[in-house]
Formats: sequence, structure tokens, C-alpha cells
Amino acid sequence: MKKVLSLVVLLVLVSGCLQGQTTEKATMVVKDLAGREVAVPENVERVVAAGPGALRIIVYLNATDMVVGVEDFEKQHSGGRPYIIAHPELKELPSIGPGGPGKLPDLEALIELKPDVIFMTYVDAKTAQDIQEKTGIPVVVLSYGELTSFEDEKLFESLELAGKILKKEARAREVINFIRSAQEDLLKRTENAESPSVYVGGLGYRGAHGIESTKAKYPPFVVLHAKNVADELGEGHKFIDKEKLLEWDPDYIFIDEGGLKLVLDDYRKNPGFYESLKAVRNGNVYGVLPYNYYSTNIGTAMADAYFIGKVLYPERFEDVDPVQKANEIYEFLVGRPVYEELAEQFGGFKEIDLSTEEAENSLPTSP
Repeated sequence: MKKVLSLVVLLVLVSGCLQGQTTEKATMVVKDLAGREVAVPENVERVVAAGPGALRIIVYLNATDMVVGVEDFEKQHSGGRPYIIAHPELKELPSIGPGGPGKLPDLEALIELKPDVIFMTYVDAKTAQDIQEKTGIPVVVLSYGELTSFEDEKLFESLELAGKILKKEARAREVINFIRSAQEDLLKRTENAESPSVYVGGLGYRGAHGIESTKAKYPPFVVLHAKNVADELGEGHKFIDKEKLLEWDPDYIFIDEGGLKLVLDDYRKNPGFYESLKAVRNGNVYGVLPYNYYSTNIGTAMADAYFIGKVLYPERFEDVDPVQKANEIYEFLVGRPVYEELAEQFGGFKEIDLSTEEAENSLPTSP
């Protein structure tokens, strides 16, 4: 009898050990964009993405079915971001915190949702490690880099890393090749072209801004060899004094429609300033879709570039329909041709007469 009982106990112990082995997930170690080594499950099924642009990367990788929660920001401010317009079902998912620039996720919500991996952007290594230790969930930091052109190595590294973790390596390569191909096409079309002087205003930067918000080395201008008057300021986002715009007096002005409403409000207060600009007098003011909204809308930046190219070098873009091209880009990156929805929200690609133009929507001024 004792032998039988001992055998039963042994079998129970062995069975328990085997069950423990089958429930414990195998892991692999990856190096994230903050330089941290992180052990993540070999087979990831549940993820969340927190911080500006993090969810966009997951959508580009065709991995929306793995997302189990989103920030409130994604639910409340969906206009202007193609990835959410294309995937409204994401807004129905549970909250992981408020979201928005500089706001960290809700740790209790993360613990309750039990994702296999938390993807984050715009956090340092210490913050990422702190969240990982408090939740017991691997945190992988991704990055957009500087994005002075579409071909940004940090962005590509992020796509490759997330692709590896999500078993989407082939899709990551496709996205990278798609972006590179568009850049090469735009550079080739405008090689040795004589560019007029250009300026972009109204760019979003942690909220909507007016004509004084611009970018040196603005990627659509860079890939078009366009003579950006703001490049003399270095690179990156800049707030200029409006008098500087009078001094530059560019041939063409492009207005990011995320800030168009603020530009029009300013025009009504001070039409004389705008009418003294030759681009305004000559009818060379054009609207482009919002470039920055919760970090850079990469697909929109590419679509804007084709439209701007058509305006500046019509003969070199004779075969391009900017609306059709935008929809091709959106369909590939986010799974749906959403140009029409964006145009309905913000105006779309068009010439703008500041004296008659109206704008119903704007990006939030303090997201």
C-alpha cells in the first residue's frame, strides 16, 4: 500500500512539473531602441502600444488583431491619423491610460489586461525599466529617430524589432522597402530640378499652431530637392518670428491643414501681413494634410510630397494623380484608402485663398 501511495505522489509531482513546463513561455532576448536588453515571449499574442506613434507602427505591421488596449488619446482624437481612421475598432478596446505627449500609461490597467509586450515611444531607458519592473510585463522602446527624410534608420530599426517580436519580419521588410521606394522615386523625379523657394507653416508640434510653426529639413521638401527657406535655421521643428517670413518672402507657401484654422484666424486679424507675401498675392498658397499628429504621419508625409511635387514641378509629375497616389500609400500602410475621410476633415490637397477659405477642423491645440 505504501508503495502504491508513493507511486501516486511521484506521478502527481511529475505531472505538476510537466504542467509547469508547458505553461511557462519560452523567451528570446532583444535589444530595444533605448539600448536595453529585454526578454520577450517567443510567441507574442497580446500587445499594447503607448506613446506618440507607437500604435501607428503596430498598424503598419498588420498586427492590429494583437492589440488589447489603447490610450484614451486614440479614442478621443481620431481625426487626422490614418491608422485610426482605417481601424476604428481599435477605439473600442479597453483604456491603458490617458495618452498624449509626456503622459505615461496606467500601470493597473496594463496589469489587468496582461499583454505579452508593452511597446513604448519617447521614454528613456530608466522609465521603461521602471514600468517593466512594476508591471512584470516586458517593455520594448521604439523610436522614430529624427525623420529629416523618410529613410530614417531608427524608424526602420523599430519596424524590424517590432516585426521580429510579432513574427511580422516579412511585413516589416515590405514596409521599409515601400518607404525607400517612394523616397527614391521622388528624389529621381526632381533630380537637377530648378526649385522655387518654399515654406511650410501650420505644422503640428504637441498641438496645433499657426503660420509661424515650421520645420527645417521638412522631409517632403528634402526628397523633392525643394529650396526650403527655413533650412538656414538648421534642422527640426522651429517657431519663427512672422517678420522672418516677410524677409524670406518665399515663392510658394504650403499650409499644414492641422493648423489652417489658426492661420485663417490670424489672417482675419492681420490681412495686411499675409497680403504683403508674394505667394499670397500670386495665388501660390496650398493646403497639405496634417503631417504631425501624435508624432509623424509617415504615410501622409509621403502623400503630401507627391502633391507638393505636382505643384512645384508639374511636368515631372505629369503621370501622378496626388489623390490616387495618397490612397495607394494609405491602402498599403494602414489597409484602407482613407484620403477622402482626411480631405473631409481638413480640406485635402488644394489651392487656398486665405480671404475666402474656411476651416471647420483643427488639430487640438493642447492634446
